[in-house]
Amino acid sequence: MPGYDDDKICLCALNRIFGYEPRIATALLDYYGSPAAIFRKGKDELCTVLGPYSKYTGSLNDMALETAASELEEAERLGITFIGRGEKGYPRLLEECPDAPAGLYVKSLCPYSCMDDDREYISIVGTRNVSSYGKDWCRRMVYALARTGKRPVIVSGLAYGTDITAHLAALEAGLDTIAVMATGADSIYPALHRGHALRIASTGRSALVSDYPLHSPASALNFIRRNRIIAGIGKATVLVESRKKGGGMITARQAFSYYRDVYALPGRADDCMSEGCNMLIRSGSAIPVTSEEDFIRSLGFEFRESNADMEKTVLEHYRGMRDVHGTGDIARILLLIKKNRRISLQELAEGTGLDYSVVASLAGILENDGFISIDLMQRCSINRKNI
Repeated sequence: MPGYDDDKICLCALNRIFGYEPRIATALLDYYGSPAAIFRKGKDELCTVLGPYSKYTGSLNDMALETAASELEEAERLGITFIGRGEKGYPRLLEECPDAPAGLYVKSLCPYSCMDDDREYISIVGTRNVSSYGKDWCRRMVYALARTGKRPVIVSGLAYGTDITAHLAALEAGLDTIAVMATGADSIYPALHRGHALRIASTGRSALVSDYPLHSPASALNFIRRNRIIAGIGKATVLVESRKKGGGMITARQAFSYYRDVYALPGRADDCMSEGCNMLIRSGSAIPVTSEEDFIRSLGFEFRESNADMEKTVLEHYRGMRDVHGTGDIARILLLIKKNRRISLQELAEGTGLDYSVVASLAGILENDGFISIDLMQRCSINRKNI
């Protein structure tokens, strides 16, 4: 058939055949030296290599190549690029993993450069039921990463909670992000995140990535297996919040098995959503995230304090506005909120030495302008995407 010796078609076929047992595809590639060489071998020889009772022996045939060729054509029509193992654009760190897939389906404006070796990748994962504490720290870590000279790519899984928080924080901070999917690259799950997924695929060198063939539906096993890619791509994996069991814990442990750095956000001793993080820290499998500065420096990046930038942004915003007085006080209030997450208005008054009525008025202005949020208990937090 035309293109029989095309390595891309052969890699696509291998990925389809050995998708759930990629180690076999890797072993065959190492043994025969090239994807096309595998499909040139007769059934008898493949029986010798794979074993007489292997269910895969009869799958390595021309029909598999025809199916793969058709899929590559359909993927191209959908704006999806298949990148095979060993080809330009396949992540080097992932390729080092023993269970790396034979190829990846990538939907991106820059499919061959979104996972270049010259970029740093940080994976951020955690529970779908992330708390306000977890969301806040997820954003804080992403924004701290955005202030480094490296400006790494944020990797996660497009799921509810921690994943989508990390993706959106990355886009808001001007970082690229990669969403590793548990479905085919032509399907978005959850459907509620379709708009976010399309935004990722059409932003800079961000991408939607999957090792599943087109039209693959979401399944429990697929979610578990895709976590190895999140762990394998990243230089480090950060677990924001997790119970003792969950997808985030699986990803963190997988990253640890790949000899990657693993970080975990400590939580309260009696908080079930932090059980997994606290357990990893206690066992020595994860480095605790105790401050933005320590986290950034531990990764080997340069930490850049944002207080001066934040004060400059606020002062420039309010300069010359007749109905706002005390811009210096506004900056002091913001810095105090930044250092004390969910600080109350009363505590702000005590910390700044200002009258409560003045603090309440200035905080109200900051909230109206989108710099902070104030909850029903009058506790304040920074809106990091605006500062």
